[in-house]
Amino acid sequence: MLNTALPDKLRLLPWTVIFVIVAIGGFGISILYSAAGGSLQPWAATQSIRFGVLLIAMLAVAQIDIEVWIRYAYPLYGVILVLLAVVEAVGFVGMGAQRWIDLGIIRLQPSEFMKLAIILALARYYHFLPRAFIESPRALWPPVLLIGVPMALVMAQPDLGTSLMIAFGGVAMLFLAGVRLRWFIGAGIAIAAALPIVYNSLRPYQQKRVLTFIDPEADPLGAGYHITQSKIAIGSGGMFGKGFLNGTQSHLEYLPEKHTDFIFATMAEEWGLMGGLSILAGFAVIIGWGIGVSLTGRTQFAKLAAMGLTCTVFFYVMINTLMVMGLAPVVGIPLPLVSYGGSAMMTVLLTMGILMSIARQRHRQMLGGGPASL
Repeated sequence: MLNTALPDKLRLLPWTVIFVIVAIGGFGISILYSAAGGSLQPWAATQSIRFGVLLIAMLAVAQIDIEVWIRYAYPLYGVILVLLAVVEAVGFVGMGAQRWIDLGIIRLQPSEFMKLAIILALARYYHFLPRAFIESPRALWPPVLLIGVPMALVMAQPDLGTSLMIAFGGVAMLFLAGVRLRWFIGAGIAIAAALPIVYNSLRPYQQKRVLTFIDPEADPLGAGYHITQSKIAIGSGGMFGKGFLNGTQSHLEYLPEKHTDFIFATMAEEWGLMGGLSILAGFAVIIGWGIGVSLTGRTQFAKLAAMGLTCTVFFYVMINTLMVMGLAPVVGIPLPLVSYGGSAMMTVLLTMGILMSIARQRHRQMLGGGPASL
């Protein structure tokens, strides 16, 4: 009875998914509390406020009509591309990278928004492109440029992790749109041939990350220290962990970046394999729901945008968990909703908000074939 009394906009929201998001975020806050030695400062309290504000923003974004996303996909992409160029000119420098625009009260990282903008822009492009032209080389150049230009700007910051996320999202969209496999094979061969050039163009610390991934034991106290300590923390947790507030690798400061990139290792030490599987199960629910939204989409834009945004969440989780287990190079990708920091949390919750707006309106009539119908 209570459910039927709710306004339609609230009743149509996926409350099970929202509950899972809150559960993952709450678990992340508890891990930050433990990582600080049983204190709300300096991470848990700030993360709680940030999560609450962004959760409200997600619900607000979910109320936006899908027509707005398709109408403003290109302008949004263009604005963020300009902001990336501004970062190159006057961006704030921190931790050896120039990734932020300092607005006084906050530091804006435009590259985070580009992860979403590239998905929406490509979804709009293929929404209006006739299927007969998808395989045309002339039709492939615009999406390649849409992906390549922001990638180059983000790499120059330098931010290898975010540039890879933009690339993964863009390539996934090309595949989902129906671009034939032969183009990907050709591109893969070209990239493989260019790997020596790409490697030589990386910064020294980025090259060291690649070499460390290949052989982390070669320098266990230097470049391989992060991965070595992360493996020790995960392995020592066993099946059920050492218990809440009882992690030694994190509390004794052996594990670097225990509250950000390597928070999964911090969690696994205290909660064990079962804790890790619980987080992954929560993300599996979210990703499975996103796939369902895509499969039931009424338009090409809805199908592509929903699947592309779902892939973005999947890439976050996959890269971070592989990274902390030593199965991928350390590229600075946090675990969304769990790692301390607002950038990844903002990106994922905005992603979920857009997905909810698509899901809420998938019962509407199919969008028209051109801008005039919008």
